[in-house]
Amino acid sequence: MQLTKIKQLTKIKQLTGTLILKTGLHIGAGDTEMRIGGTDNPVVKNPLDGQPYIPGSSLKGKIRSMLEWQLGLVSAANGKPFSFQHLSNQDTPSARDLLRLFGGAPGGDVENLVREIGPTRLAFWDCALNADWLKKVQARNLLTTEAKSENSINRIAGVADNPRFTERVIAGAEFDFRLSLKVIDGEDLLALLLRGLKLLEADSLGGSGSRGYGKVALAGLALDGQSIQADFDAIEPFAAAA
Repeated sequence: MQLTKIKQLTKIKQLTGTLILKTGLHIGAGDTEMRIGGTDNPVVKNPLDGQPYIPGSSLKGKIRSMLEWQLGLVSAANGKPFSFQHLSNQDTPSARDLLRLFGGAPGGDVENLVREIGPTRLAFWDCALNADWLKKVQARNLLTTEAKSENSINRIAGVADNPRFTERVIAGAEFDFRLSLKVIDGEDLLALLLRGLKLLEADSLGGSGSRGYGKVALAGLALDGQSIQADFDAIEPFAAAA
């Protein structure tokens, strides 16, 4: 009788650092209320202090999407998030590692795959504004957000039509970045995770990236308190494509 190998959690690693906005960031709050003098598209804010933050779900979704594109998994899932049932279209070690990191939605006859791959390894935390940076901004009586006007140009008349005002977190803002990485049976998924973070730096976070919004950089990266920033800076994500 063959016994099923029991997966064992051997460690939970903590990756921390500072996420710095190189350009203004817009992650929408989904606010449907109209306010006099307000913006058309407010950013998500902490209801307790009114300050903007970056939802962990936004980071997770963007990084996962970038990795799926780079690993060639988008077509295999027909544009949907790559999940267990899509391994029948493209089953590679990188595809399985992606599911180990980010998890997947059950669907179809995938119970054995779910058991084999195991639980989601990554936990992303909401990123609050760095306290020291916020104190400096408040000491100068500055706001942490701005209202940026957006216009469409009438091609014939050459004039702006229907201006809209979009709220953005100001460039230069610093957020405390943190995520947890579960390690099962001593596996090593850090390289794929760091590649995803590097792809995030190369692209954008939030809305309107094609118009210059959401350029970010990660600084002071540390794994369990030990700096890995130099290793991260040296990553060439497209040289490591699977």
